[in-house]
Amino acid sequence: MHVVILAGGKGVRLRPYTTALPKPLVPIGEEHAILEIVMRQLVSAGFTSCTLAIGHLGHIIRAYVGDGSQWGIRVDYATEESPLGTMGPLLTMLDRLPENFLAMNGDILTDLDFGDVYRTHVASGAPLTIATYARQVSIDFGVLTTDCDRVVGFAEKPRMDYRVSMGVYGVSRTALARYTPGLPLGFDELVLDMLEAQTPPRAYEFDGYWLDIGRPDDYDRANREFSLHRDMLIKGA
Repeated sequence: MHVVILAGGKGVRLRPYTTALPKPLVPIGEEHAILEIVMRQLVSAGFTSCTLAIGHLGHIIRAYVGDGSQWGIRVDYATEESPLGTMGPLLTMLDRLPENFLAMNGDILTDLDFGDVYRTHVASGAPLTIATYARQVSIDFGVLTTDCDRVVGFAEKPRMDYRVSMGVYGVSRTALARYTPGLPLGFDELVLDMLEAQTPPRAYEFDGYWLDIGRPDDYDRANREFSLHRDMLIKGA
């Protein structure tokens, strides 16, 4: 099983932590980098090879990860010379990827079974599988539904339930075949194109532990909680 880890972003929202370090290498619990935790999880889930898509401060990631032998996984690299969006880096390496593979952000902390996402994707035959997570937003105001100048509905401080993308995808090469390598391709563009073509992605629903280490508050929470979830996240480490 093969995985592509998207690790080329600048981590602007996580500054100042990412001023000198790429986001996937910021430490969690003063012991492990996020990327190390992800690598250990992937190996435990049965992945044997990985392509790291690197860009900003990519030389530091390459020096840290090397060929992956320290974790028992084969690692190669694809360098992003200019920003290509979430899915754009996959186009530049498509000719050397298997028909089905996992693609994921390199800065998430979760106990998601990556192997099961991959196997479910392959079994479904879907062009794209998106791991999703339940979120809730409480609105601190009375919400009105209006029709021109008439109020036709009202809800007092409602709660909205929705599902978000976790940044983990099962991908088939056919889903990307129509796009031009070297041009930016965002996750939003890909999904909207698939919906328009009536070839919708498959949702893989997950309700375990998940943190997207995108902002300082998220990073601080990850460090506070890591000791509680360490054994669950990196078994045997």
